Amino acid sequence: MSNSRRVSYFYDAEIGNYHYGQGHPMKPHRVRMTHNLVVNYGLYRKMEVFRPRLCSPTAMTRFHSDDYINFLRVITPDNMQEYIRQLQRFNVGEDCPVFDGLFEFCQLYTSGSIGGAARLNENRADIVINWAGGLHHAKKAEASGFCYVNDCVLAILELLKRHERVLYIDIDIHHGDGVEEAFYATNRVMTVSFHKFGEYFPGTGDVLDIGYADGKNYAINFPLNDGMDDAAYQSIFRPVIGKVMELFAPGAVVLQCGADSLSGDRLGCFNLSIKGHADCVEFVRTFNIPMLVLGGGGYTLRNVPRCWTYETSVLTGEDVKDELPFNDYFEYFGPDYRLHLPVSNLENLNSSEYLERTKLQLLNILKEVEPVPGTQIQTGQVESQLHPQIGMPVLGDHNNDNSHMEEDDPDKRAPAPAAMV
Repeated sequence: MSNSRRVSYFYDAEIGNYHYGQGHPMKPHRVRMTHNLVVNYGLYRKMEVFRPRLCSPTAMTRFHSDDYINFLRVITPDNMQEYIRQLQRFNVGEDCPVFDGLFEFCQLYTSGSIGGAARLNENRADIVINWAGGLHHAKKAEASGFCYVNDCVLAILELLKRHERVLYIDIDIHHGDGVEEAFYATNRVMTVSFHKFGEYFPGTGDVLDIGYADGKNYAINFPLNDGMDDAAYQSIFRPVIGKVMELFAPGAVVLQCGADSLSGDRLGCFNLSIKGHADCVEFVRTFNIPMLVLGGGGYTLRNVPRCWTYETSVLTGEDVKDELPFNDYFEYFGPDYRLHLPVSNLENLNSSEYLERTKLQLLNILKEVEPVPGTQIQTGQVESQLHPQIGMPVLGDHNNDNSHMEEDDPDKRAPAPAAMV
């Protein structure tokens, strides 16, 4: 592989200090393990590591409601009993538990995504990686599926300041419902999700869910059954995304790389190898469009860091050995200590006829995509009220990496927090 593209990589050592509690599938933190592999493979030398200043609560209200963000700021394991009604109202406590440093954790991963989007806008990178991001289930005023603040939506809002159209692609095994819902009625953002459908969380993402009003035909869903393997996935992903690129012509791409679609995931039921998963990343990279790459789900600890490390190598254009280098978490990768693992013998319940029929159905939907964007969308800042032009400079001083996150008065209400249109 070879790479001539500038890659930025977000990592903050504090991100590995937070976890959802004893016995939770997100513990210990996968991002720290991934970073350790990235460092020991030497991949960090091929990227610019960045750490933007923490985004303000006001920045989060560009999408989320004020009362929800305020709740996340004050809730702790010690005062939960005082907020019983709010816990129920905001869906916090079960799948989305309260833990020490909850809001700071949200600030960290969200800052990586918003800051990464700003770097793309400022042409300081061609590809930005934030494996801590990708929490795609969070809603405007509700946590969902281990997700509290929807960094995907906030990053897209940042990209819309500079780009006419933004494409969101989701290869997590779960439907990217929070992102789709946020942009369901606009034609400036297309959401494309490949996911397990049926009696499976979150239960949304039917092929007939295609968007609403100006957003009609801009929500693309490929519902799948158990056992998706590399060949089957490639046979649908490449044609659909290829047609999306041709007809939608995005100025930037956000790619959510949830690793729970890998074979052997604790909560998943697909049968993708790491190379099969990374083939999606490699294919999107070939279009040479500014690209924000995020993490997401993934609940088998020995597999997620392998996957995201390999995909980091794909994005940087570097070859890496299958034999794992020694690292701080070496014992987790036994007994083989290899980067790539064999898939299981899980039966693929997606017939070739079903995949072909659904693919053709989606390609027909894409034929209805308008050649030019229409309705403007609010991004929460005064300058975003203007209809942006491709290449138009964003108002304000962006010489500093973090200036996009700074508010004149951090306690002052943003003029237009709504992302919904």
